[in-house]
Amino acid sequence: MKRLVLMLCGAFFAAATATGALAADLPRKAPAYSGGYGFSWSGFYVGINGGYGFGKSDWSSAATAGSTKPKGGLAGVTLGYNMQTGVWVWGLEGDIDASWMKGTDTSGTGVCSGLGCTTKNSWLATGRGRIGYAWDRWLPYLTAGAAFGDVKMTREATATSTTKTKIGWTAGVGVEYAFMGPWSAKLEYLYADLGKSSCGAATCGIDTDVTYKANIVRAGVNYRF
Repeated sequence: MKRLVLMLCGAFFAAATATGALAADLPRKAPAYSGGYGFSWSGFYVGINGGYGFGKSDWSSAATAGSTKPKGGLAGVTLGYNMQTGVWVWGLEGDIDASWMKGTDTSGTGVCSGLGCTTKNSWLATGRGRIGYAWDRWLPYLTAGAAFGDVKMTREATATSTTKTKIGWTAGVGVEYAFMGPWSAKLEYLYADLGKSSCGAATCGIDTDVTYKANIVRAGVNYRF
């Protein structure tokens, strides 16, 4: 999955470079406007994003109690569409990020004692709706939808692990600014909950429930078509 994300990032950079080179040889299109509401946000866009995540992963069973705090960077690509009606902007956005969020707990009981237990997330994707208020080139927005990702659970004493792909939910807020032609930059916060995974007896000695919740702060650059 990391290789796929890196390939997508490379493809986007190549496309953006080619688009910029082509645009340099063509007459520049005048900025789009939406009625009497200034700059128009309507249309498709692609982008890149990167940021940092920190969260919590609780391990629990009849023999285990522990809580890891995964944290680390994220980076990936974005695809979306906006439709503006008056000052309101309605949109759909999807993204997929490589994730380096990881945390280990050695202070718990059972699996999480001794060398401890580790929770790791190596990729995270979201599919969300957005609603924003267009203030000319500024666009503050609310967003919510589905979250997808993997949760790798490791028992460090035996170096055994199991990985589950999970579907959960996400919600957050952000602000975007159109700064040059079709380009815009954004800053957003997302809360993601991938629910509960099961670390089976083969890995954890006893069936163990593992939750995964994350706070993500990231910035991005988008190119609108």
